[in-house]
Amino acid sequence: MSTNEDKWKANQNKVAFLKQFPGLVTSWDETVGQSVRNVTPLRNQPGTVVLTFSNDRFAVVAPLTPDPRTLSEGIPAIRSHLESTHPEAYAHYQALAAKDREATRQARLNNIIGAIHNNLEHIPELKDRLRSLVNDWNS
Repeated sequence: MSTNEDKWKANQNKVAFLKQFPGLVTSWDETVGQSVRNVTPLRNQPGTVVLTFSNDRFAVVAPLTPDPRTLSEGIPAIRSHLESTHPEAYAHYQALAAKDREATRQARLNNIIGAIHNNLEHIPELKDRLRSLVNDWNS
């Protein structure tokens, strides 16, 4: 075996062992009920930390970069906690979310009306189909 192959194999073995190192947390479910005992920043990986938990387990955590979609699901998921600890902020979030939902609704409405308007000339039967649709709703 060449020295390059030896190096590659040695690195592969090291990485495989690191991924199954005793105490390494591989799922957040493993931390339920535990408290963070220590946070150790890594020198060469900005924003990355090692969290040590009260049960002597640990996790290497990449920088937190909250994704808006994740936040939009996560913040309402802990509503009861946030409403009691940050009531003004949660109320402000709810008001902004309501405005966003209404803006989305209005944008969809405008897109539909625009599509109808832009296609009336090219699809003559569109008026009749729309009238029929409205009459069906009214009956």
